[in-house]
Amino acid sequence: MVLWHQEVCVSLLLLEQLGLWSGHGCAMILVMTDTGSTSLARAIAVLTVLGSAEATEGDGIGVVQIARLIGREKTQVSRTLKTLAEAGFVIRDPETLHYRLGWRVFSLAASAADQQLLSLTPHVLRQLVARVRECAHLSVLEGCQVLTLMSESPGWSIQAVSWTGRPVPLHCTSAGRALLFDHTDSEVMVLLEGADFGAGGPNAPRDIDQVLDRLRSARRRGYVVVDEEFEAGHVAVAAPVRDFRGRVVAALNISAPKFRVCRSLSAAAREIKTAADYLSHALISEPGQDVSIPTLASTHGERRTS
Repeated sequence: MVLWHQEVCVSLLLLEQLGLWSGHGCAMILVMTDTGSTSLARAIAVLTVLGSAEATEGDGIGVVQIARLIGREKTQVSRTLKTLAEAGFVIRDPETLHYRLGWRVFSLAASAADQQLLSLTPHVLRQLVARVRECAHLSVLEGCQVLTLMSESPGWSIQAVSWTGRPVPLHCTSAGRALLFDHTDSEVMVLLEGADFGAGGPNAPRDIDQVLDRLRSARRRGYVVVDEEFEAGHVAVAAPVRDFRGRVVAALNISAPKFRVCRSLSAAAREIKTAADYLSHALISEPGQDVSIPTLASTHGERRTS
């Protein structure tokens, strides 16, 4: 029930960002005025109550209790609940007759999180590039491949190939491995059923067992390091980005020629882990909060690539 309550709180916060109601964090402060829409204000009040701990820690609450909590007549609340149920915003248990938030709320919250991700990522990528001075990317899982959505490069860098929109394999890339952090062994096997284990660099995994072993090691560290797995002379680090439910939705990664970053790869890995964790946190933060990546004191004095 605790996880459900956390998801509801974050969902309501994201709906607040969409402008569907006004409040602050999980302790929603309802804003209702005499000049506002009474029906809309009542619907907002109902949704706010259904997102409270009292509703989410049990099996929902009944119409009488909802009416009491928001200070409205039962008949008015019943009509509002009927409208919200028809739109998918609330669900009524046929046995207990209790109400709880519907999946439409979480669907909107997920959409808001996607928009937040695309909005916040360019700033985070620019910070990564400024600190590591190598190319940084945001990638997602697309079927059984990795698709790069955004890339940022240092001003001095000249790339022969743009990674944006270009699918790459799951099994031999840092982003691919980070995107598999939440997958079970069976799910990974299904995704990689048609993988070409003969492709990739000299250190690429050559069978599913090697993939799973490296994935387990990466999970324990919290980030991925690949050394000449994708192609010879190429290294990369990656870490997963999680949404408001804690699910992996994307991966941040840094890639570079091995000769430039070999000695500072561990520092780059810590940078990417910090950036991915901070981006995950920023996805559920209120608008206007600082999204600067915290400084890593442990990287001071290490080689800065150029």
